[in-house]
Amino acid sequence: MVPRCPIIESILSVPFEENSYLAYFEERSDCLVVDPGLEPDKILAAIDQRQLTPAAILCTHGHADHIAGTAALKQRWPACPLVIGAGDESKLSDPDANLSAGFGINLVSPPADQIVRDGDSLEQAGFCLEVRDTPGHSIGHVVFLTLGLSPAMVFGGDVLFSGSIGRTDFPGCSFGELKRSIVEKLYPLPDDTIVLPGHGPATTIGEEKRSNPYVGLSSDFEG
Repeated sequence: MVPRCPIIESILSVPFEENSYLAYFEERSDCLVVDPGLEPDKILAAIDQRQLTPAAILCTHGHADHIAGTAALKQRWPACPLVIGAGDESKLSDPDANLSAGFGINLVSPPADQIVRDGDSLEQAGFCLEVRDTPGHSIGHVVFLTLGLSPAMVFGGDVLFSGSIGRTDFPGCSFGELKRSIVEKLYPLPDDTIVLPGHGPATTIGEEKRSNPYVGLSSDFEG
């Protein structure tokens, strides 16, 4: 039976103020690492301090600020599976596609161990997760929805933010697709579902439906 109260820690990575997440249950010694960013030493220190072992590395999409820490984690725990959506797998090894080349970094990640698609399920570190395709910010963006927890949580990457949405001015982005992803894949979830975004503070589905200026109830969903 899935325990009720996971511990979710946000580890902020500069320079893009990206949220990497460490998720675990107090009674277990394994954890999930979600979207490891540009300061992997912070993530490694947090894992070591809590005496945990990563069971999976989950990447919501393949932009550099969300995959930069995968190499350090895989070097330390080579058997830990790296999971990413099928549409963004190629970004792991392509500095132009993952946007790092534009910053003069030419960042590459170890290859994916598991490719996921809409409707797939994962069971790792005591979590049951459902994968939902959410393109728009990135063509292969996915979110990971917890099942069996109340309230549910979504590791949301760069789809829906508190009072905002992910950027759509990168190659392969689409404002219309992003809005559809939010309205069709996220807004049917219960209002108390917690959204753990890739940037900024956590929010809830209900709050964003009510007040988000881009995709709230008063906005134009057809835009």
